[in-house]
Amino acid sequence: MSHHGTALSAAPSARGRIAALDGLRGVAIIGIVPMNVIAFSMPAAAYINPRAYGGHDLGETILWAISFVLVEDKFRALFAMMFGAGVAILLDKDSDHPVRDHYARMGALLAIAAAHAVFLANNDVLRSYAVAGLLLPLAVRWRVRTLLLASGALVIGQLAVSGWYAWDWLAYWHQRAGGALVDPAPWQVAEAAYGFNPDAIAAAIDRNDVGLWERAAMRVSQLEQQLRFVAASLPSALAAMLLGMALWRSGLLAGEWQTRRALRLGLLCAGLSLPILVALAAWTIKSGFDPIVTPANALVWSAPFDLLLGAGYAALGMALLGGAWKDGRITRRLAAAGRMALTNYLATSVIFAAMFAGWGLGLFAEVSRGQALLLALVPVAAMLAWSALWLRHFRMGPAEWMWRSLADFRPRALRRVAVP
Repeated sequence: MSHHGTALSAAPSARGRIAALDGLRGVAIIGIVPMNVIAFSMPAAAYINPRAYGGHDLGETILWAISFVLVEDKFRALFAMMFGAGVAILLDKDSDHPVRDHYARMGALLAIAAAHAVFLANNDVLRSYAVAGLLLPLAVRWRVRTLLLASGALVIGQLAVSGWYAWDWLAYWHQRAGGALVDPAPWQVAEAAYGFNPDAIAAAIDRNDVGLWERAAMRVSQLEQQLRFVAASLPSALAAMLLGMALWRSGLLAGEWQTRRALRLGLLCAGLSLPILVALAAWTIKSGFDPIVTPANALVWSAPFDLLLGAGYAALGMALLGGAWKDGRITRRLAAAGRMALTNYLATSVIFAAMFAGWGLGLFAEVSRGQALLLALVPVAAMLAWSALWLRHFRMGPAEWMWRSLADFRPRALRRVAVP
């Protein structure tokens, strides 16, 4: 039977949980894994520039291009959208003190995120989510149009500020590429930060070789750097969260849209964003992964289109998971992974740290991009296997239980009660 004339899934008033929405959250958490494995396995610059570590052949360039166009920051944006939608759902629930409860959840999440950043992943996104989440109660009653305008304003504002600097970088690059005699110092600084730099690679390997407690102490000592990271990521995180709230309020993430309508939105977003992202990738490759062009394209010019494609993924995901794949095995597996999104996010870091950290197998800077992406299949397979099994016996994931218990200042019930 065609689903073109029916809603994607039951509305929240009709069902406690929306399987398609949980499944989309699972897609988001899985989509973050291919970028996180690069962050764990290679020097920092390799995250955006394959030439910074080992990426000199055609295969590595192709893998980078696919990631740049389809993955990098798209699924992180989708994850933030799911977070915003989740906050809207919880703030809508009957509660004596919904805002107070929300702030308790954000405080508990910040504590978990800080520990995660110190011991496992200094690129943790949950810190930004917890801080940005403090502002979401102000927007929870806004209309869809207002939420969309606010999200767009944040994106434009961030692009204006970062673009102000990036334009100067590209003007310098243009002069240099044209053969003009310009001061080489800015290029050398950019090359050290974002290009191939043997000293930076050696320093990254040395930092990675330390033990767990030495690593934690080092990261605690870098508090100012950590705060700058969180502050810089706040506008994009908040823009994605407001967009997620808008998509929930509009009924898309609530499963109330017809499949055809969701597909149209997904294809529109993809059609608007993909040509620009492909062009930026081609420019980066043509420049020889120049250390000025590469970060400008990856960190500045692609940002609005990353969010737009993330919205397209949300629409296409709801169309499939609530339409053709509704009640299918893949949707159930993804939904279980999505219900345990926090657990799976943290568990992925544990697995990658065990693989790449000096206190683990020590594979840091020992694998190619292709090999790293193959290793990324390990946590993906694990979360698809263990999430459904765990939820047969327990109400929520272990990290979700810890988060909610910390927010409530008392242990939550975890084990499922057997029905006689």
